[in-house]
Amino acid sequence: EWNQMAARLTDYTKEDVMGKNLVNEFIMIEYKASVKEVLDNALKGCETANFEFPLLSKYGTRTEILLNATTRRDASGGVVGVVGVGQDISEKKQAEQAKAALADDLARLIDAANAPIFGIDVKGNVNEWNQMAARLTGYRKEYVMGKNLVDEFIMPEYKASVKEV
Repeated sequence: EWNQMAARLTDYTKEDVMGKNLVNEFIMIEYKASVKEVLDNALKGCETANFEFPLLSKYGTRTEILLNATTRRDASGGVVGVVGVGQDISEKKQAEQAKAALADDLARLIDAANAPIFGIDVKGNVNEWNQMAARLTGYRKEYVMGKNLVDEFIMPEYKASVKEV
């Protein structure tokens, strides 16, 4: 079956796709093996949920799909095919990529800042230590990460006041 949403996302009509091999004709080469495996598994009764892959339209537009592949059975319980229920997750994927890029940019900004920047978790253990903090203290990031800031790196006369902060 090829519904209206599949036709809208791919620009292929029902007539374009019916009777053709989905994997061979409509799946990008680098995803053919994994999509085939999901569909073959569904034919064996092993269903797959939340499988992600890109689908290209007739004109080359890429749509990110979240697929659930379910075994299709006849009235007597015999396997007759696979029902694939897909969801367009392109906007979600783009938002995830933008969020990851922003996080990466912020991490680089923090690391390269002209001021010492450090972070601690709720237990007071160091979880961020930029290049300037390393330069000023002489402690490399790899050395300080996970260690308690106050216990390990604050001079005794300042430990109480720093702990209050």
